Amino acid sequence: MRLRNVKGALDIIEASPYIIKNPKDYKGKFKTLFDNKNPLHLEIGIGKGNFIINMAKKYPHINFIGIEMFDSIMVRTVQKLEEEEIPNLKLIKMDATNIEDVFNEEIDVLYLNFSDPWPKTRHEHRRLTSERFLKRYDSIFKNNKIIIQKTDNRKLFEYSLKSFTDYNYKIEELSLDLHKDNYDNVLTEYEEKFSSMGYPIYMVKVVK
Repeated sequence: MRLRNVKGALDIIEASPYIIKNPKDYKGKFKTLFDNKNPLHLEIGIGKGNFIINMAKKYPHINFIGIEMFDSIMVRTVQKLEEEEIPNLKLIKMDATNIEDVFNEEIDVLYLNFSDPWPKTRHEHRRLTSERFLKRYDSIFKNNKIIIQKTDNRKLFEYSLKSFTDYNYKIEELSLDLHKDNYDNVLTEYEEKFSSMGYPIYMVKVVK
C-alpha cells in the first residue's frame, strides 16, 4: 500500500479529542477513560476508520479503541470524526509491536481487518497472526481470548488458520465468502473495494 503524505497530519491528529496521547497511563484501567465498565474491543490497523467508526455507532454499549502507526492513515480517520460525537470511541497512534506496554487484561475482542499479509517468508514474524503476535496478545485479554479476522488474501487466511489452531485457539465461526454467507457485517474500506471487484472476503472468529 502506497502512503500519501498529508501536510500537517501529526498536528491534526494530536488536536483530536479522540486521540489518547498518553496511552501507557491507562494500562489496565481504560475503563476509567470511558468512565464505564462496558466491554472493550480493539482494532489493530484502522485503515481510514470506516469499520471502527461504524461499529462504535452501531454498538454504543461497547467501548472501541483503534490503533494505527501511520500518520497518513490515522489522519483520515480523525478528519472523518471532526463533526462526530462518539463517546465510546478512542484512537491511539502506535505500533502494534508495543501492544503489551499499553494494554493489560482488559480487551474483550480483538479485530484484525485486512492486515498486511507480509508474503515473504522472512517477514513471517511481522504478520499480525504469527505466533510472535499471538503471544503478545495473551496478556491484553480480559477473560476469553477472542480474535476476529477478515482478509481478501487467501494465503494469509490459510496461514492464520494454522497459526491460530497451532496456538490452541478454537474456530468458532468461519466464512470463505463472507458477503455471500450473509453475516451481520460492518465493512472496511478495503472490504468494499475488494468485494466490488468480485473477490471473496474470508472471515474467522477464534476463541481460546
